[in-house]
Amino acid sequence: MTTENMSNTETDVAAHGDAILEVDALDVTFPSDDGSLPAVREVSYALRPGEALGIVGESGSGKSVTSMAIMGLLPKNAQVEGSVRLMGEEILGLPDKAISQVRGKKVAMIFQDPLTSLNPVYTIGFQISEAVLAHNDVGKKKAWERSRELLEVVGIPSPDQRLRQYPHELSGGMRQRVVIAIAMANDPDVIIADEPTTALDVTVQAQVLEALQSARRETGAALVLITHDLGVVAGQVERVAVMYGGRIVESGPVEEVFYRPRMPYALGLLGSLPRLDEDRAERLSPIRGAPPSLMAMPQGCAFAPRCPMARDLCHTEEPGLLRTLDNGDRVPPQPGDAIAHVAACHFSDELSEGIRPENLFRDADADAGTGNAGPVAAPSGADAPAAEAAGSERAERGPVGEPEVLLKAEDLVKNFPIRSKGLLKRKVGDVQAVSGVSLELRERETLALVGESGCGKSTTARLLLNLVRLTSGGVSYMGKPLQGLSDKQMRPLRRDLQIVFQDPFASLDPRMTVADIIAEPMLIHRTRNGGAKKRVKELLELVGLNPEHGSRYPHEFSGGQRQRIGVARALSLNPKVLVLDEPVSALDVSIQAGVINLLEDLQEELGLSYLFVSHDLSVVKHIADRVAVMYLGKIVETATTDQLFEAPAHPYTQALISAIPLPDPVKERTRERIVVTGDVPSPADPPSGCRFRTRCPKFARDLSEPEREKCVQEVPGLLERGSGHRDACHYSEVVELL
Repeated sequence: MTTENMSNTETDVAAHGDAILEVDALDVTFPSDDGSLPAVREVSYALRPGEALGIVGESGSGKSVTSMAIMGLLPKNAQVEGSVRLMGEEILGLPDKAISQVRGKKVAMIFQDPLTSLNPVYTIGFQISEAVLAHNDVGKKKAWERSRELLEVVGIPSPDQRLRQYPHELSGGMRQRVVIAIAMANDPDVIIADEPTTALDVTVQAQVLEALQSARRETGAALVLITHDLGVVAGQVERVAVMYGGRIVESGPVEEVFYRPRMPYALGLLGSLPRLDEDRAERLSPIRGAPPSLMAMPQGCAFAPRCPMARDLCHTEEPGLLRTLDNGDRVPPQPGDAIAHVAACHFSDELSEGIRPENLFRDADADAGTGNAGPVAAPSGADAPAAEAAGSERAERGPVGEPEVLLKAEDLVKNFPIRSKGLLKRKVGDVQAVSGVSLELRERETLALVGESGCGKSTTARLLLNLVRLTSGGVSYMGKPLQGLSDKQMRPLRRDLQIVFQDPFASLDPRMTVADIIAEPMLIHRTRNGGAKKRVKELLELVGLNPEHGSRYPHEFSGGQRQRIGVARALSLNPKVLVLDEPVSALDVSIQAGVINLLEDLQEELGLSYLFVSHDLSVVKHIADRVAVMYLGKIVETATTDQLFEAPAHPYTQALISAIPLPDPVKERTRERIVVTGDVPSPADPPSGCRFRTRCPKFARDLSEPEREKCVQEVPGLLERGSGHRDACHYSEVVELL
């Protein structure tokens, strides 16, 4: 199938030029009660056979709408103009029957959420076979054999068993690999992958990206990779296009765009990223403000309201997508020059080679505050340079005496019952979500709790706050035991122990104004008085929001602003400890950077202690003082941040760090990987001995039979390796990865 497909593709491309997919002046407009919404504006690009193009940008920039227009999947009320040619044939505006012959066979799409892409009432084998039979006159037996072959290509173990299972019986990573298998079922010429790794753990993300590369090798397809993760782009594509305000604002070879950006927005995205390969004392350089509303686009350059380089011309005239020559002249790209480095900026020649994001955006952040709501006051008493100095001091400080232990956990165990089906719902077993976890959170420090989804991080955080009742073990706050306390007895302690949840929208009451949301804890704890309004305004200023917006409702704010509101509410009672449960995982990178800087500033100013729950080790390296790594309910390694990232000892920690992509094309493509295969075992039936052994590369590759037997039989203890660095591995070995 593959050989035949490639020969046909080469013939068609030879007849219609070098490009296999040509998008020319694509416009997409959605009508609404408030007027027309221009979601995509003048998007043009060409894709050559076998090439990978990355499309990046913040939420709402038009990335997904562009791909949906190419696939003919937009709603009927969408007004689409321009041209989309596949091997020289116009496919934009084709009737349903005609475009159905193109979708799946010539152009395939991988959607962001695999659970909504798969039909829950059909088996995996039926759905892959259906894709094969839709475009090939083969029997069901051959289609089933092809389905099995595809599962092997994308790296799913036990394919015969998986073919007979339903989507809900597979993990998220496996479901995404099934969707990739369906996309490659007919050897398409182009694969469009829309955020294929969003919400996946880094180890699973690495497996999915490998499956995507296997699909490209198998089919010879060109790839359009839509993502917000610049690290993924750096390692997976040859060219990158940056979108903002519905249009492409910079495009070119990935090395050119990453190392020599010609558009301030692209430089700002790179500066917003916490990186594993940089000093953790460096303050992030977020882009101030928020993306514009597509209903009310600013005149001139859409990025001008957020751009430190903006001048009068930028507010009146929209820049074209032009090349910058060595002499500084800006000229249109030549016809057919698909790989030119172009940017939509009037002053792109001023972005000299080697300029760093902090050189451009940090001064602007000092002038406008650290908020993402526009030019508002910085947290009182902390301008950006002072905050930067404080951040460096925080990273370099040593303990002056032993810091006080605020929150302490000893041998935490939490079992959730498994109940039978039917009316009686009898208990038939237990899921041990947390198994013997011990940790300490000290005064003015940030302790990060990291690991894959389902490892017990969030459950541990809730156990520490007594939001979930312990099965066994103990938790104490400043020496006072918390286990066994009733809700009434816990209430006075809630002032000191607060939590910020992952989803800011779900944690804010949509019927209450922001001022009422922030003031509510003061009312509950009867600390509300005539100064409550003043306190609310102070808190809004503290988190970088405009105090005048307190009368608004949560839906009127962006995701980053809503997360700031959640932080302000948690601070209303002057707590000593904040538990931050994935506080930035759902945010765009530029907004994420602003929230991270805010948390660091607040810690310095208010003396807070953080328990920071996250799966993103890049963020953890930047913000944490100490790290505890969890796997299947147990802590497998704990150390200071510097110790953990410079010399990780446990194979699981090494795999997590290795799987984090770096936003540097050269480093990302040349670094060595430690690959973890398979999925996390069920906590209802964990492996004997070392729980990580079923996925451990060292166990599978390096150990002798007697050593493996020890891993199977004996549970490794969390042993001291020196200077407070502990790990739970019988055969741990330090490996330098960065």
